[in-house]
Amino acid sequence: MLRAAFWLTALVFLPVGLVLYFLPPGLASLLGVSPLWLARAAGGLFVAWGVFLLAASARPDSLSAFALAGGNLLTVAALVPPALRLGDTLPAAVRTALLALSTVLTLTAVVGLFMVPARRSRL
Repeated sequence: MLRAAFWLTALVFLPVGLVLYFLPPGLASLLGVSPLWLARAAGGLFVAWGVFLLAASARPDSLSAFALAGGNLLTVAALVPPALRLGDTLPAAVRTALLALSTVLTLTAVVGLFMVPARRSRL
């Protein structure tokens, strides 16, 4: 179950990171993203986080499970306030997508916290 949480979260972060990193200037101006280098830096961070999650899914341990939960909850904390505050100015589809993404990330964070592998001693 913990590996599924890692994979689901990586499947969220990798495409979003790639889209942000390779965001064409025309689409950036349509979405109101300015400056463009900030979107590219965020995309690079998302891709790096997604690659870390894929690598950590091979042998999940308690540290990587807490990193998964912490990263997801920090992302949710960054997405939910603008989605709620700018509800009137955001298109309904964008607001729904932000809230759905926040829900998925919260659920994978909770799964990551509850499925922390027990520490086994090796004698």
